[in-house]
Amino acid sequence: MSWKILITARTFEVVGKPAIEFLKSKGCEITIPPKWGPLSGAELLEQLNGHDAVLCSPDAYHADVFNTQEGKALKIISRWGVGYDSINIPDANAAGIPVAYTPGLLDEAVADYAFALLLTMARRTFSVHQTMREGGWKAEWGVDLGSKTLGVIGCGRIGRAVVKRASGFNMKVLSYDVMPHPDAKAMGVDFVDLDTLLKESDFITIHAALNEENKGMIGVEQLKSMKSDAILVNTARGAHVNEEALAQALNGGWIAGAALDAFIKEPLPKNHPFRSAPNLLLSPHQASSSRETGERVSMAAAEAIVDLMEGRRPKLLVNPETLDQPQLRAKLNEL
Repeated sequence: MSWKILITARTFEVVGKPAIEFLKSKGCEITIPPKWGPLSGAELLEQLNGHDAVLCSPDAYHADVFNTQEGKALKIISRWGVGYDSINIPDANAAGIPVAYTPGLLDEAVADYAFALLLTMARRTFSVHQTMREGGWKAEWGVDLGSKTLGVIGCGRIGRAVVKRASGFNMKVLSYDVMPHPDAKAMGVDFVDLDTLLKESDFITIHAALNEENKGMIGVEQLKSMKSDAILVNTARGAHVNEEALAQALNGGWIAGAALDAFIKEPLPKNHPFRSAPNLLLSPHQASSSRETGERVSMAAAEAIVDLMEGRRPKLLVNPETLDQPQLRAKLNEL
């Protein structure tokens, strides 16, 4: 028994070799398309035919894919990473397709990166580096982190990992989360409403999962309510932030700066206003891109596929109820 697997996750180009060798050792046939993901529905349909499973990046899996013969034939979608907002789970359920993901494996790497961005902005290392590269020599005055207030939007696993790092800098931590975690409270986090967090925080970092309720949660009104010397960091999803409003805020000096690792459209268009906005550090969605973490995540995503292929229950599923659906059982019994 072996499956044909389509790998579209760009991360596999660098950190996926051990996982690919593992899949091949199980007899799987691997397909890597000419273009890495994220792929649109139309692009996916050009590649899916004959494949049993996909190991994907934030590819667009919606009804236009699931309602096709190629989409319905899939036995599992394994998502490299934590966020699965690009996959319509009700549509996957209707097609009897389990969706695996890899929560808990990226936490430390993303928290490290978020805090690195925060420090870079606080001490202006990004701008003095550019000055030096251009032949100049000009020091800039930054700000301390100690005794400052950090606002954490979304205090799940990654958010709490950021809190641990903030404690080493003697920062006060506020958090806004629709489901406050008791572990965070035990760490000394004060849970407040979003308005309070925005008004009182010196630094704000976003770690919430994206949903319809929090899309565009940081807009004109929210940016105007922040301190004029506040710094915003986003390593979660670009759609949390109204990009036009943030560009306006940076150009207008409403806040001191921002560091972004996620954008509504990726790759970021060359003519995007962020590319010319002042006091803005841009990063190409690489917060989880440490080699050790990448190899662990790649292997976990591959193991989910092999588990189902060999008759075991994958460990981390978004929609485990699909395992009992007749559509999936029929596909598995065809083997």
